[in-house]
Amino acid sequence: MGLTEEDKQRVRAIWVPVSRHAEAVGVEVLTRLIAAHPTTKTYFHHLDLSPDSAQLKALGKKVVDALSCAVENLDDLPGALGKLSELHAFELRVSPSSFECLNHCILVTVGAHSRGSLDPALLLSVDKFLGSVARVLTSCHR
Repeated sequence: MGLTEEDKQRVRAIWVPVSRHAEAVGVEVLTRLIAAHPTTKTYFHHLDLSPDSAQLKALGKKVVDALSCAVENLDDLPGALGKLSELHAFELRVSPSSFECLNHCILVTVGAHSRGSLDPALLLSVDKFLGSVARVLTSCHR
């Protein structure tokens, strides 16, 4: 199911504070990902994954910045994420299921920072957005 205009508005609204704290949010997301799905650690074997690591901070920021680019291009996700899709499929060889794990960690992180003020419709819109991003990023796997 595609994103409605209302979904897009919600995603843009929730993403403002996320993008302002890209590094911190990204580190939290990746820390959750590695803790909850230890097999994903194999993709990062060459990085220092300790909490204060400059490498983890840089990667976390990269993840959130890529999603921020997607938010800025909600009407053309394939165009915005095409090169990233090819990178993850052909060079990094990331399993499509890993994107589902990452999406879950992003939702948990966004929800945790909402402090109970997150409208269920907003969370559903973010979930739909992340699903759309995952479909684009895994399109080269097919």
